[in-house]
Amino acid sequence: MSDRPIILGIVGDSAAGKTTLTKGIAQFLGPENVTVICTDDYHRYDRKQRAELGITALHPDCNYLDIMQQHLSQLRTGQPILKPIYNHTTGTFDAPEYIKPNKFVVAEGLLGYSTRGARNAYDVKVYLAPPEELRTQWKVKRDTQKRGYTEAQVRAEMVKREADSEAYIRPQRQWADLVVSFYPASDNGSESNGHLNVRLVLRPNIPHPDLTPVVSANGMNNDSAIRLGLDRDMGKPVDVLEIDGHATSDQVTKLERFICDKIPSLIDACDRETHPELGRVTGTTGETLQSYPLALTQLLIVYDMLKATQLH
Repeated sequence: MSDRPIILGIVGDSAAGKTTLTKGIAQFLGPENVTVICTDDYHRYDRKQRAELGITALHPDCNYLDIMQQHLSQLRTGQPILKPIYNHTTGTFDAPEYIKPNKFVVAEGLLGYSTRGARNAYDVKVYLAPPEELRTQWKVKRDTQKRGYTEAQVRAEMVKREADSEAYIRPQRQWADLVVSFYPASDNGSESNGHLNVRLVLRPNIPHPDLTPVVSANGMNNDSAIRLGLDRDMGKPVDVLEIDGHATSDQVTKLERFICDKIPSLIDACDRETHPELGRVTGTTGETLQSYPLALTQLLIVYDMLKATQLH
């Protein structure tokens, strides 16, 4: 194990699925080994002040990015930080929290890759890019059920934020090592979260596992539930792995075991009884579902994190 924390960044727009992805990764690695922080805690203004100033939480000027960058650098070297806490329920700030990094640090939020200094702190960088229609569904559901908004308020806020999303959030995709896009298999966009497909852009910035021995025969055709191919993302060549929500247990297990065999500490990851939290999502009516695409996405990210411990 490395003598400094391994830092994973998960960046995406509001309600893109950052917390769901983070939860499974942290549970898999062991809560005692993982420190999770939210970079949205570095907001400069509370909700009332933002409304008065006419600025959204997505704008860099609304965040203490210099302090966020400094804290990420400190965590990378194993130093503790005194982190601010933004309360999403009240829209105000709670007392700051003393944070001591564990073996792994997961930093998720809106603007985590917005400065070069912050980007340099991460070992693995993930960007979440679901279709906007799906993200809207997720945001409406979350903000009405957990944050006390009406659907009309949520949709109005998204319209207000769109310009800043376009200007400041989506461009961060270019810095990611892995771009994750969950999407519905059909055109109606209303499928259960447990049956969403995923498209993973694997950039060659870091050594992802070579999956060609188990996936290459399928090619990028529509007949297989797991497909690997070459594409371009933001003008650069990338590998693309697609996993359908209807992939069978046998297909998924084969790929999982191949990934697990690459790193000794991952061997027990393929035991579903040991790690039932991988791929666990909440359905549209609150039921718990198992998503194979999500489980494989989380496993690939864990692989990249463990690989990073061997490279320095």
